[in-house]
Amino acid sequence: MSENQLPNYKINPDREKPWNELPLLPIDDSLYRTIDIYEHLAEAKAALARLHGRSIAIPNQGLLINTISLQEAKASSEIENIFTTDDELYKAYSNNKIEEATGPIKEVLHYREALWKGFEYMKQKEAFDIDYLIEMYREIKEASDGIRPPFTSVLIRKGGSGPLAGQTIYTPPRGEGILEDKLTNLLAFMNDDHTYPLDPILKMAIGHFQFEAIHPFRDGNGRSGRVFNIHYLTHKGLLDFPILFLSKYIIDNKDAYYHTLAGVSQRGDWKAWITYILKAVEVTANLTFRKINDIIKAKENIYQAVHLHSDVRKVDQLIAVLFQQPFSTVKHFTSAKIYAENTARNYLNQLVEMGVLEKRTINGHHYYLNIDLYNILSD
Repeated sequence: MSENQLPNYKINPDREKPWNELPLLPIDDSLYRTIDIYEHLAEAKAALARLHGRSIAIPNQGLLINTISLQEAKASSEIENIFTTDDELYKAYSNNKIEEATGPIKEVLHYREALWKGFEYMKQKEAFDIDYLIEMYREIKEASDGIRPPFTSVLIRKGGSGPLAGQTIYTPPRGEGILEDKLTNLLAFMNDDHTYPLDPILKMAIGHFQFEAIHPFRDGNGRSGRVFNIHYLTHKGLLDFPILFLSKYIIDNKDAYYHTLAGVSQRGDWKAWITYILKAVEVTANLTFRKINDIIKAKENIYQAVHLHSDVRKVDQLIAVLFQQPFSTVKHFTSAKIYAENTARNYLNQLVEMGVLEKRTINGHHYYLNIDLYNILSD
């Protein structure tokens, strides 16, 4: 047996050479059928089920759609060293003009758009396809190309400024038809539950590695892969909406993420990688569950305070708008035909006096910050 041939998985011995021998799926079941992995799988499934049960009980889904997904977009972009502050992001989102955003803010907002466009795309589809992957990549990167051409040389290099910075750590496959063949195999594995009857969370973990190893696009593969993860869970009915805050765990455990990814290609260590992803699902499902509960509690408390201590009319509609995003403007209420402009401004200023909102003036425009919602999301 050669040095690059493990008992059940052929690894990538030369990091400088395209991994055209990346094994097709499925992997041998001995690589994941262990007691440890199935114990982690049970915990991940239980946490995801709790989140699913809680999210479908919320009457105003906009509370989740706009708040949790925006934080996921911000966190996923930070993994790729695309940083923006909460204030900058929420202000840009509240203006509802993605085309006017610039730099990192625009990239984060495009990631969020991909979350929702892909979610709607899959409502019309019975299975994932290459067109879906290209659509997500194009939305995330605001690009017009697709699968990278056979001649494109892509190297994954170690970041940072240490002595190993710039060193090649992985070279994805390339060549005529190679990426397309490997993507077709990946999609068949993810879509066909009869031929490949694995638990969907296990499939997600295995499929995520395979997607990142194929590295089908010139750029944006990490974000495209994480969007694919969430859409896969929603498509399989484990979530009703793409609200899993998965990227937060990866940020907090970024070194382990890249270490376990490399562990598969260099050592065939599928156990460490799958365990990492299962733990990520468990932790982030619990985190998102807690955030939802905290948001609901804050919403109820503010409703009671406004109802009892102000002359505000249409309190339900007011609170609903205030909890769709941290920053609100008078226009949000006039556009929704809830209040006239002067009435909306008067009510918002009353809530500022009550300590519910904080008024901020940015570039001559007035924004009203929902303090409790902002703190919950930023925690």
